[in-house]
Amino acid sequence: MKTFYLFIFLISSLSFSFIQAQTIDTSKSVIEFKIKGGMVFNVKGTFNGMKGDFNFNKNDLDNSSFDICIDAASVNTDNEKRDTHLKTEDFFHVEKYPNICFKSTSVSIKDKDYVTRGELTMHGVTKTVEIPFKFSNNTFKGSFEIERLDYKIGEDTGTLTVGSTADVTIICIVN
Repeated sequence: MKTFYLFIFLISSLSFSFIQAQTIDTSKSVIEFKIKGGMVFNVKGTFNGMKGDFNFNKNDLDNSSFDICIDAASVNTDNEKRDTHLKTEDFFHVEKYPNICFKSTSVSIKDKDYVTRGELTMHGVTKTVEIPFKFSNNTFKGSFEIERLDYKIGEDTGTLTVGSTADVTIICIVN
């Protein structure tokens, strides 16, 4: 009889871990950004190639976590010349820093939304950020602002035509 209970315990433990871990749908998940360009208009773009560990359970926030990277070379603003320049050492320097990564240190609830706090590493610089997000229908959607100069992105270009603050939206679809 003890063996039976042990078996049930093991099966339920395995089921819990399968429920908590989700697989990122890399073909549908995207990072969107918007930043001032030319001091007049907004430049919009995306990053693709999202991969990593996505573990979210609204009933167990203490054990929820995110460890996700995107391919920095996937930057796309629908302008090939600008995209090529963004990949150089003037901006993202994708040869030296191929990934942009976020690793959570906590997940909590605030009002009706969730908040993840963690370390964002980009262009060789790591900073703590908070990302408020919603999660429904297997979709994580979070938005926050980032100061590009904090990450030394484009700081030596001498251009004043690129805004310093970017609005970032993460759309991560999981199965």
